[in-house]
Amino acid sequence: MNIAGVKLNPTGRTIECDAGALAVRPGDKVMIDDRRGPVLAVVAVASAERPVRGSMGRILRRADERDLQRQQAHRQREAEAVAFARERARGRRLAIKVFRAELSGDRALIYFSSDQRVDFRELVRDLSGHLHARIEMRQVGVRDEAKMVGGIGSCGRELCCTTFLPQFAPVTIKMAKNQNLALNPAKVSGQCGRLKCCLVYEEATYVEAARSLPRMGKRVETPEGVGRVDDLDILGGRIRVSYPDRPPAVFTAAEVRPLVVPGPPQPEPPGDDSEGDEVS
Repeated sequence: MNIAGVKLNPTGRTIECDAGALAVRPGDKVMIDDRRGPVLAVVAVASAERPVRGSMGRILRRADERDLQRQQAHRQREAEAVAFARERARGRRLAIKVFRAELSGDRALIYFSSDQRVDFRELVRDLSGHLHARIEMRQVGVRDEAKMVGGIGSCGRELCCTTFLPQFAPVTIKMAKNQNLALNPAKVSGQCGRLKCCLVYEEATYVEAARSLPRMGKRVETPEGVGRVDDLDILGGRIRVSYPDRPPAVFTAAEVRPLVVPGPPQPEPPGDDSEGDEVS
């Protein structure tokens, strides 16, 4: 079947749809058949002949100018709903951050984040009276908030969670240590304030490469004598060694050997000098 992948919003999941006779490319705007009626979507995966995996939606047609205008008006109503929710939350002194609203018929889904439990029943009544819809408040974590809002990371690219990450992987400070990064919160934290998801990408490579290198601070033997490991270039396989009486020097991993310090002599286990009984 001619199948294409579409997204209802830029940060949402990719949905497989039957494209019929249409040949669509990433970035094309199309109308798909949804239980709520025709919905505007953006093509994320070009149409191609693919095996059918269960039930799927259907692309009705390419979006025209009227569809785009209706979508723009709908986005404007959602932006106004967010602004009103923020204003009422401030008026009622609620410690929440409203950042997104999804309006669908007689239902409004309001996304917010908060560091504590909040009683928002009065806020729901305010929103219900203003939007004339059934209100559902949904609290999400800071990572999910960053995924929905989007932004530019310190690398200069769009956030990974917004563009391609289907789900969040656990990230630990040990990963930053294994990659020999400076443990500066401003350097290893993302827009969400948590550890960057990209620390996971090269973790296995760093761990494998570090197995052939001595640890930081260990004494090693080098062509220039005995010194102590001062710094590591894990991916380059280079080691900087400092000496007590001269400037440090850089060597490859093959030129450095760990210094084996002989320990105290161990006493030999007592032997059994007794002779066994003879058997006649």
